Amino acid sequence: MTAVRHNLDEGLARFGLTTFRPGQRDVIETILAGNDALCIMPTGGGKSLCYQLPSVLRDGLTLVVSPLIALMKDQVDSLLANGIEATFINSSLSLSEQRERLAAMANGRYDLVYVAPERLRNPRFLDAVRPVRLQLLAVDEAHCISEWGHDFRPDYARLGRFRKRLGSPQTIALTATATPHVREDIVKQLSLPSPEVFITGFARPNLRFEVATPSNWKEKDEALQELLEANPGSGIIYASTRKRCEELVETLRETTKRRVGLYHAGLLPEERRGIQEKFMAGDVEVIVATNAFGMGIDKAELRFVIHYNMPGTLEAYYQEAGRAGRDGEPARCALLYSYADRKIQEFFIENRYPARETFEEVYEYLRSLDDDPIELTLQEIKDRLGLSVGAEGVGACEQLLEKCGALERLDSQENMASVKLDSDLPTLVDLLPKEAKTQRKVLRAIEREVGELRHDWVYLHPQKLAAQAEIDRDAFTRALRELVKLRAFDYVPPFRGRAIHMLRAECSFDELNIDFADLDARRSSEFEKLDRVVHYARTRRCRQLEILDYFGDPSKTRCGTCDRCAPAGAKRQTKAAMSDVALAEGAHEVVRIALSGAARTHGRIGKHLLAKMLGGSKAAQVTKLNLHRLSTFGLLDDLRQTEVIELLDALIEVRLLEQIELQPHRPMIQITDSGGEVMRGHEELEALPALTAELLRKLNKRRRASTSSDTRKEKPQEEVPESAARSTRIDEPAPRTGNGEPSVEHRVPSTQYSESTDLAVKQTPLPATVDETDKAHAPSAPRPGYYWTWKLLADGYSLEDCAAIRNVDVAALISHLSRAFDEGLKVEPRWFLSDEQLAVIESLVQRTPPETHRTIIGKLPSGVAYEHVALYTRCRELSSRKRAAQKQATQP
Repeated sequence: MTAVRHNLDEGLARFGLTTFRPGQRDVIETILAGNDALCIMPTGGGKSLCYQLPSVLRDGLTLVVSPLIALMKDQVDSLLANGIEATFINSSLSLSEQRERLAAMANGRYDLVYVAPERLRNPRFLDAVRPVRLQLLAVDEAHCISEWGHDFRPDYARLGRFRKRLGSPQTIALTATATPHVREDIVKQLSLPSPEVFITGFARPNLRFEVATPSNWKEKDEALQELLEANPGSGIIYASTRKRCEELVETLRETTKRRVGLYHAGLLPEERRGIQEKFMAGDVEVIVATNAFGMGIDKAELRFVIHYNMPGTLEAYYQEAGRAGRDGEPARCALLYSYADRKIQEFFIENRYPARETFEEVYEYLRSLDDDPIELTLQEIKDRLGLSVGAEGVGACEQLLEKCGALERLDSQENMASVKLDSDLPTLVDLLPKEAKTQRKVLRAIEREVGELRHDWVYLHPQKLAAQAEIDRDAFTRALRELVKLRAFDYVPPFRGRAIHMLRAECSFDELNIDFADLDARRSSEFEKLDRVVHYARTRRCRQLEILDYFGDPSKTRCGTCDRCAPAGAKRQTKAAMSDVALAEGAHEVVRIALSGAARTHGRIGKHLLAKMLGGSKAAQVTKLNLHRLSTFGLLDDLRQTEVIELLDALIEVRLLEQIELQPHRPMIQITDSGGEVMRGHEELEALPALTAELLRKLNKRRRASTSSDTRKEKPQEEVPESAARSTRIDEPAPRTGNGEPSVEHRVPSTQYSESTDLAVKQTPLPATVDETDKAHAPSAPRPGYYWTWKLLADGYSLEDCAAIRNVDVAALISHLSRAFDEGLKVEPRWFLSDEQLAVIESLVQRTPPETHRTIIGKLPSGVAYEHVALYTRCRELSSRKRAAQKQATQP
């Protein structure tokens, strides 16, 4: 029967509905036409109807795979209320209830059956499904099947195999959050040959997305209070850690009259269930929770979702924020963005992707144990080994070791044993000697129980199996001990809780086929996703458009409601936006310093170490690598470490800097071609993504200093801006003293940040022509402008770099150098002339008498003026006089 012959409107009425939501009709018609489909539909967009409606219009069973037990019950209750035969089968039911529902399913009673993915490993369930006419397999939360998604679940990875065992029935995969990469992986994992792909629009026009940028915890708490005061009704506040959730609940109960509840995975199951029920009933208005809360919660009238901490991915953020406003009424989705929150997410990522040494340590410990199965929790393994990673890191190790076939992770199934026949032979009995009668009898009983379910764990009751084989329990156990010697037979006795079964304990770690390259790629992908969250928080364009771009929504348009499209009412955002102008005008010097620092490290250090160098850190790693000798060392020491990192991230975001991985897990920072142009002043910095209010204020302060200094550009004798005065480091190895050890150059203390000479360290010997007042470097005597130009060039900066940092043109720099020369400072022609230019000028000067040097102006190379020639000839003359004096001094 084709989709045309179905009366969709009549079917819709069975669900108490009168109209379709956007995209639903197209998906349903595709299913009714017999095609596979991948449906990407926003939270609250009506995904469930896309498989429920075809189920009641066609004969046969729709099997719905979902990870959410709570959602199963809610949906089944709703279907039953509409007169639709549906049920769920999961671990919340007793064994007798499960058997009754399996029998009813086998007899064709249900239109829809909801199951958890682990149920598909149960042979009794498969036996009950096989005789049923399975019209449709619906995979909800399909992003869980992809390791590239934000919520990968290993049991979902088996769905492709399960689908093939059922004869590859028509399939629909549904999710609210899948990037193009994840969509491709879903299709691949489920082995869907040519599914119709529907992206029905991620946009949620009733949601107002906004970002506040508080500078500290106090401001963040104040912003949260303001949001709660401005938004009555129910809502969710998400925080990254259990501790932060508990602190927020305590604070909010003291400062607000709202009924506040707490939810995280550390609570007892009955506590979580109780608070969830109170929230759904309206007895609790606001839930403060980790990301453990929300999946399967269908509370339509949520008026707000606030993220107190930054989440790790845009997928997670949009899924969690999208729980607001499911009733179609206006709702607010606010992110309280603080760059420091990034460290929390980085910690989570590092936990999920431990170092190779941690994997090896966990594996070697597990294979040293004699227990089978190994009934140790993740925390127990962590504690016994004294690992620095958390329990989640141990779980990541187990997951990878399972993937390479070293072990298997097991969950208890009501005191059931697990058996796996890893062979396609019709029977393994023929591998046993004929005299092993008990073993052959036990193996036949097991093969009958397993049926066609090979290469996967099957759960069974040993006592019942022994009774069916008419063998006493001891003889049954002895037979099993012999059977496990067969290469294709594996058995795990009953256990409680979680456990590990070693498969290749005889192999050393180096013999395991572990794909660390794939692990590195997924780790890098996680950091890229985190970068996109930061980008979202800082973006100047429509927030929802940023999200739609990320998910590849082809129908993307500006929302007109977010704080970027309609800033009215977003007080904190408006204040930050007002500072954007000052940032655009005044951040050039700070940006050029940061770019110069990256240029001088030549892509050999990472972001955090670069930030330490720019901030003047005294960390051992900084001095060990001689970073304290770079000319940019400490030039941003008035900024906090996190602020410097935030600045570097902003420069990465606008492609002035980039991160490259020369070694796995070691991204290095290097300046891009565009960054070089901005650093040299050849290109203007058009925009810098929004930074925190505190950093904006500091940059504004620097801007005012630069602005006041601009009026003094023509007065080189006067004091220069403090930030320019601190350009006093060298980027090449320091000159060596008489004993052969490199000397550390003295840092000229800033008059603004230093009040004594305590910061002074060992001086680098300066040229002999420098007078004693220069050698003293007295902090109380401000340096004239020409000195800092001379100092930058003497420290190895190019003329272009110096012009960019000093914010003056080349002609002014030549003037400064002439003044430095007059004051007895040593000036090298190579500082302001290239080798090619020097060769041309040397040739011209040698052929032209000094009194007629002006006649060579027309012959000068491009970019060289007469002032260059005049300074060059003065340097040349001084050098000639010195050589003559030295020659005379050596004559007898």
